[in-house]
Amino acid sequence: MSWRRASLAGTRLIRSRSVAGRLSGAASAAGTAASGMGNAMSSEPAMTPVNQIQETISDNCVVIFSKTSCSYCTMAKQIFHDMNVNYKVVELDKLDYGSQFQDALYKLTGGRTVPRIFVNGAFIGGAADTHRLHKEGKLLPLVHQCYLKNSKRKECQ
Repeated sequence: MSWRRASLAGTRLIRSRSVAGRLSGAASAAGTAASGMGNAMSSEPAMTPVNQIQETISDNCVVIFSKTSCSYCTMAKQIFHDMNVNYKVVELDKLDYGSQFQDALYKLTGGRTVPRIFVNGAFIGGAADTHRLHKEGKLLPLVHQCYLKNSKRKECQ
């Protein structure tokens, strides 16, 4: 199973009062892809954690790399929940290879702490940065830019 299919199978987007989605079933699939094991007949190359993260970011307007026990992560998710914005959550402590993903996030963002939040493909920071952007009225416009871009892309297809 490819990373993309595994992540889509285990992901639910959040709207209103739903429960946060996660890559619950993808941990073993991500581990298989990362270790290079799996079906020898597969034509799909094994994806590195960096590639998997980049694909997740490019496929979703808002992505929160989180840990279930992190109060800052909960605060960040609550901000998007309160704005009624769909977001993708990747709970690193639920993945077999979560520490490798955290190392990859360090390479991409310069920090290992969670949450690591991406909006419209760009890293915006952690919980404090997200809270500040929200209070300044800059967060929702960033999210809307992504949805506008995606709707225009669908019109062209």
